[in-house]
Amino acid sequence: MKKKKFFSSFNWKIIGELKTKQGDVWRLFRILSEFVQGFDLLSELGPSVTFFGSSRFTEDNPYYQLARKTAYLFGKEGYTIITGGGPGIMEAANRGAYEAGTESVGLQIDIPQEVNKNPYLTKGLVFKHFFVRKVMLIRYSLGYIIFPGGYGTFDELFEALTLMQTKKMYPFPILLFGSEYWKPLEKYMRHVMVEFGTIDDDDLSYFQIINSPEEALEIINRFVLERSKFLGEEFFLNYKFREFVEKLKSKYGEV
Repeated sequence: MKKKKFFSSFNWKIIGELKTKQGDVWRLFRILSEFVQGFDLLSELGPSVTFFGSSRFTEDNPYYQLARKTAYLFGKEGYTIITGGGPGIMEAANRGAYEAGTESVGLQIDIPQEVNKNPYLTKGLVFKHFFVRKVMLIRYSLGYIIFPGGYGTFDELFEALTLMQTKKMYPFPILLFGSEYWKPLEKYMRHVMVEFGTIDDDDLSYFQIINSPEEALEIINRFVLERSKFLGEEFFLNYKFREFVEKLKSKYGEV
């Protein structure tokens, strides 16, 4: 007598789909948990600035030392420094923050090249998903300081530019540090992208090219003062912002 098949190909298809959906549901919970951890860690921070740049630069690279000095100045001013938590420019910025005695935050991605490679963190998280990490890097920042870097650095730069261009995010300073590295990109954008009509000339106003730590600090300080006027009480939901703005007002006077 012929043995009856317990499962048909249709049954196996349904089981496969259920397993896939179950996997997606658990993935959703993991993603949600990363958002919750990130919001919980970062929501209590004071005024923060995010640094980006190559993970490949070592201590003897001039941009490493410039990132370290820039973060130190921002730390002494009272800013929290946020980076991707890896080596290179990220380490340099966290190192400057650490030496200044301010919060030094690293939002790492779970890849071998970056995790546990930065000894200058006072707070940190490790993310499995790049897109969750990107939200956290931008959500609590008052400005981006972007040193020369590779694909990851450019990804963060153009993500922020896209959000500003499409009015999905309030514009804040995007400072590209190092004209020798960034001027060719600006030239390409102005003389190729604008001329081809893929971006508008006004879209170039969303970033500035700078060459000194002091210039970066001045630009972001004045932006914070202006934004505090524009947003009013909404800006001061965190008491640390109120204290910080009052200190800036005493430094610069009323804007």
